[in-house]
Amino acid sequence: MLRLLFFVAACILSALAGDVEFNRDIRPVLSDRCFACHGPDAANRKSKLRLDQEQGAKADLGKGRFGIVPGSPERSEVFKRITSSNKALRMPPAYAGHDKLGEREIKLIREWIEQGAPYQQHWSLIPPKRPPTQPTDVHPIDQMVRVRLEREGLHPAPEAERHTLLRRVTLDLTGLQPSPAEVDAFLADRSPGAYEKVVDRLLASPRFGERMAIRWLEAARYSDTNGYQTDGPRDMWRWRDWVIDAYNRNMPFDQFTIEQLAGDLLPHPTLSQRIATGFHRNHRTSAEGGIVDEEFRLEYVADRTETTATVWLGSTLGCARCHDHKYDPFTQKDFYSLSAFFNNVPEKGFVYNFGNEEPFIKAPLPEQAKRLAELDARAASAKQAADSQEQLLEKAQAKWERGLARAKPLEWSVTTAQIFEEPVAGDTHFDGRRVIEGGKESPKIDYRDPFTFSAWIKPQGDGAILSRGEDYFEGHGHYLYVLNGRIRLHHVFRWTDLGMRVESAEPIAMNQWQHIAVTYDGSMKASHVKIYVNGEIQPLKILFDQGIWPLDVKGPWRVGAGGGKFFNGDIRGVRVYKKELTPAEVATLPLEGPVNSIAAKPAASRTQAEKDKLRFCFLDGRAPRKILKARAAWSAAQAERDQYYSGIPTVMVMEEMPRPRVTHVLRRGAYDNPGEAVEARTPAALPPMPDSLPHNRLGLARWLVDKSNPLTARVNVNRYWQMLFGVGLVKTVEDFGSQGEWPVYPEILDWLAVEYMESGWDTKHILKTIVMSGTYRQASRVTPEALQRDPENRLLARGPRVRLSPEMIRDQTLASSGLLVEKVGGPSVKPYQPPGLWQELQGGKGYEQDHGEGLYRRSLYTYWKRTVAPPMMINFDAATRETCVVRETRTNTPLQALNLMNGVTYLEAARKLAERMMLEGGGSAATRLAYGMTLVVARPPSPKEAAILAAALERFRAGFRTRPAQAVEYLKQGESPRDGRLEPEELAAYTGVANLMLNLDQAVTKD
Repeated sequence: MLRLLFFVAACILSALAGDVEFNRDIRPVLSDRCFACHGPDAANRKSKLRLDQEQGAKADLGKGRFGIVPGSPERSEVFKRITSSNKALRMPPAYAGHDKLGEREIKLIREWIEQGAPYQQHWSLIPPKRPPTQPTDVHPIDQMVRVRLEREGLHPAPEAERHTLLRRVTLDLTGLQPSPAEVDAFLADRSPGAYEKVVDRLLASPRFGERMAIRWLEAARYSDTNGYQTDGPRDMWRWRDWVIDAYNRNMPFDQFTIEQLAGDLLPHPTLSQRIATGFHRNHRTSAEGGIVDEEFRLEYVADRTETTATVWLGSTLGCARCHDHKYDPFTQKDFYSLSAFFNNVPEKGFVYNFGNEEPFIKAPLPEQAKRLAELDARAASAKQAADSQEQLLEKAQAKWERGLARAKPLEWSVTTAQIFEEPVAGDTHFDGRRVIEGGKESPKIDYRDPFTFSAWIKPQGDGAILSRGEDYFEGHGHYLYVLNGRIRLHHVFRWTDLGMRVESAEPIAMNQWQHIAVTYDGSMKASHVKIYVNGEIQPLKILFDQGIWPLDVKGPWRVGAGGGKFFNGDIRGVRVYKKELTPAEVATLPLEGPVNSIAAKPAASRTQAEKDKLRFCFLDGRAPRKILKARAAWSAAQAERDQYYSGIPTVMVMEEMPRPRVTHVLRRGAYDNPGEAVEARTPAALPPMPDSLPHNRLGLARWLVDKSNPLTARVNVNRYWQMLFGVGLVKTVEDFGSQGEWPVYPEILDWLAVEYMESGWDTKHILKTIVMSGTYRQASRVTPEALQRDPENRLLARGPRVRLSPEMIRDQTLASSGLLVEKVGGPSVKPYQPPGLWQELQGGKGYEQDHGEGLYRRSLYTYWKRTVAPPMMINFDAATRETCVVRETRTNTPLQALNLMNGVTYLEAARKLAERMMLEGGGSAATRLAYGMTLVVARPPSPKEAAILAAALERFRAGFRTRPAQAVEYLKQGESPRDGRLEPEELAAYTGVANLMLNLDQAVTKD
């Protein structure tokens, strides 16, 4: 073993005992204290001296001065200035409020210059190489850790006790702790491979995907709402479920990356691959009034750029949005060149606030797809049955037409879904003052409702034909005008930013009768409005296209007036339908007179509109019953299919525009100050994108996971390390740049990065590799000496001990109580929440809590409203989901204790845990309390703990026996029923002890 340690020490860590190293020792000092004025940002550089590059640092500054003279600190201007006693000359400058460098920092810089001041490329930009390890039974991670510990005079801790290790690895790989049966099975299995069997079982559990997904959701800024002030709802849970499934299927990380960034650009993309691209539609979007559309669209592009850089490159590229990066080798042009990959989504900055914004797709679940296929087949069969009667229909209609010659005149027009009619009988003239009101009680038409407005008009100039709304031109409501000689439709919530305004491209004729109609399909798209004159569709001119807000229009329909304008001319036959009439139906509206006159014409001389009017009239209750029944069956089958289809969830996805936008560098980051046009390309400091890759998102995704990219594998295995140990090998998991931390074990980071890539980006393999190491399996007990030497356990001389993440605290509480409902996927749920939060912070009707299983699902599925995030989760340091967050943080506040002691979830869970202790834990108090402890911390209590718990139980018993009403009240928390078989005072006593157990430090800590 000693020979092994010497071998690894010589091969891996020789630098630690040798010279000053630029990346490890010097760059952090220069980056922190010097780069702001003498670094990459040319616009902010204070002199010729540039310290981030060797050439600039050693260049001639004029008058025989050099920033750094290799081998000679005394001749180096840098060293002179950092050691100057003159505050006016000393650097960093005292006049700017900066402190002098510390003695250790000055000493390191002196030694480095004496050694020749060698520069290195930043460590994270050097491709990782697998460091040599000895092929022995000692795990490679342990080999590297032991060398460092030997050098530091520390010793690794022994392996953790078996129940502790089982709880640790179960929490780490599934987010839930082991059940008592799983604890017993592991303790009973003394085979050499017992622990590995547990790891394999956990990695194969569907819980694994749920545990992994929660951190990815935070990185992806996943939420159930849009964000910003109005923070309307969205539906992205189908993407969330894709992530869970991808982890459970162990999708290789390179494919995981490609599908999320560019699944839509793959050849013949599947539904799953298109759903995957929801990753970059999870950002905040705004529906606030008064915003500038283009400004916010570019915010979304920038968000995607910064998120991509954080998640895959561990880079703070967003610092280059307004200027060249002050610390890292990224220019402003790099930022916008990378953003060009994301600038081609056909989206708006001002979004729909009541659901998903385009582009989105229907994303049926497998069972929904199956049901939809059945309904499609049924509708197709019903249509075929109706179509098969065409000969019978024609024969019956011909007979009916012949009978019309002897029948009384038959007037007919489309009346289906008609909600208002004003025939304007008699006097049809409107003189600029006349108004006819009616239909006050008729159904309202909202922004998602289809409609048709139609009328006969003989205009003498501009004016309102029909309206329902406020009586001024920019008012709220529905308005149909003749304006500037054209047919104009206003469908307005708020004139400035919420509504549709369209008009016919060509003017209509004045002083002659003509029939006009306007239809709309309820799609919230102005382009889906149609304007007809005499049954003929007219070219459309879109004036404003933002009809995405509900209209609550009250009052009557007004004929001849609206929006402060009155009609001059004649109007008659006004009709309103809560339906989009088809072009064929609209074409029949101008055909006045009885259908008898059409039937009297020879069939060959009838226009298509006349033929359609006869057919529609005949099918309106006049055809044979057999035909009508078949048509009704077809209509019902199609309606059932359409209704089912409308309930299928959607997901917002990425999509490319047919013609890419031009991307510009934005001066100072301002949306309205474009500079140089740039093409899509990767940052110049990184290996270039191969010519074989397309310069689109697909090419970018493939470049990110190319083995030549020095960052992606390192960045992601570092986050896995953080997930298991509480802190990454690089503590600044979001920043692998000059301002980031030097990796505490760079050789382990590189070994894992290479192992990850060479394993085929196998995430389960890399996690298993780490948790199988002795380093991970160490006991977490700490000696005073080790605590003094390494308080954060960065040297890994002991096992990890950290507070559980917020979702684990809640989930293991529900699991130990038996309340947890384990069901993978589905829409988000709304568990208990303190009342009034939503109303207080945002108004409206507030939070509508779920009932039943929605109260007890895993926290992964909790509805996340960005402006009022789940309070328990935020209380325990969850990411807010407003931006990409990859670093886990942990604080300790009194609010957390109040949450665990008094929250409804935890009091209800304590009651159900008490019921489990009493019903499943045996007949004595001692066995019941031991069972409760095993449920909560996966081990029985120690003798001292058992005595404390027994004493607590007796105190609770005594208290509740004297106050039985309080016992009953105490047991009312939560909606789950109380077990009526258990005496209330006794159950309340056990509930008090259960609450104590759930509040133990060990209950909320991974040991």
